[in-house]
Amino acid sequence: MGESPEDRLERTSALLGAGGAVDRDALFAIYEENAAKDDESPVTVEFELLKDLDKRLDRYMVDRVPFLSRTQIQRLIEEEAITVNGRVPKSSTKLRKGDRIVATLPPPPSGAIQPEEIPLDVIYEDDAIIVVNKAAGLIVHPARSHKSGTLVNALAWRFKFVSGGELSTVGEEFARPGIVHRLDKFTSGAIVSAKNDTAHWRLGKQFEMRRTDKRYLALVHGHPERDVETIDLPLGKHPTIKEKYAVRHDETGKPSLTIARVRERYVMGNTPNDASRGAANSEKEAVGAKYALVELELKTGRTHQIRVHLSYIGHSIVGDDMYGGRHTFERDLGGESDNMLLARQALHATTLGFRHPMHEAPMKFTAPVAADIRRAVELLRASSARAGFTVAVDAPGATIDLVAAGLG
Repeated sequence: MGESPEDRLERTSALLGAGGAVDRDALFAIYEENAAKDDESPVTVEFELLKDLDKRLDRYMVDRVPFLSRTQIQRLIEEEAITVNGRVPKSSTKLRKGDRIVATLPPPPSGAIQPEEIPLDVIYEDDAIIVVNKAAGLIVHPARSHKSGTLVNALAWRFKFVSGGELSTVGEEFARPGIVHRLDKFTSGAIVSAKNDTAHWRLGKQFEMRRTDKRYLALVHGHPERDVETIDLPLGKHPTIKEKYAVRHDETGKPSLTIARVRERYVMGNTPNDASRGAANSEKEAVGAKYALVELELKTGRTHQIRVHLSYIGHSIVGDDMYGGRHTFERDLGGESDNMLLARQALHATTLGFRHPMHEAPMKFTAPVAADIRRAVELLRASSARAGFTVAVDAPGATIDLVAAGLG
């Protein structure tokens, strides 16, 4: 599932300016493009020596990445963000003809973030990290069209006036210091940020190597046929719509793997006035709209992966109108109100597991689901109960504790 030689050549060529050094503006543009796509992929560059050099690795990299100091380069080497011929080198490693250097490049640090008093639901915080249950609608970091009102602005306020500490400097140049991974604007749930550079790089490495455990809950239209569905479909940019992604079985598709596990199935077969007329005791007897609560495990981290995969198999996320889902009112789910309930994708990053970047102890956090998803589940359970339909599913491999997630 690695990057092809052609992709590496194209990426490196786009980054290099005069004299073979990394162009600061080109790197900025790539980070901005990735941010717009909610792409967590690290930005890397590759060099191959055409002659012997009597030069240490750290000094060579300062020449190639002139906007980073030698100390910053040495930190990258220590954090294994730079390899030589596929091996972890030392700063003092002498380079020879034919050596291949691959470097994961951070945004160069500079600038500052304006603190803003924005409420945060903090799950955990210490001197190195903070884990937040992000609200739907909150953008993770500033971008061209959103200079304020983001998670980064909120964290800056908290550290300055409440808890102490500061965001890591990694990413300051691109207005996202401390941001190790991202969530879509309208996806709620658990997200971790770093409070120092070492924590940032070590967490980033775990995400890059897929050593984290990220589990999501989603409400979807219809009933998936199997309790456990392995969705192994390559994803790439949509051929005609700029903002969308799609399953691509051509050279643009990148391997993408999602495991979907059904946790509950619901039916809208009976209303309170229908209860006396009998119950639908099986799925075949159920009538009306059907929904399901699905637990998602990501084995890769492509842009919009969950949303595209679920849409492709015919079970779009409720509220996700970009990928076939429908906005939902309370009355649609058996409630009595005409209020809009889900105008955004009903997708929540529920659990997040990783090793602490400083002492490596395993940690796992559960972010209770947002109020709109919780209300939808309550209504759907009530509707299914009126229909006499059993909702719970014991899907092998499911790990999310629904009680801890606020759905007990």
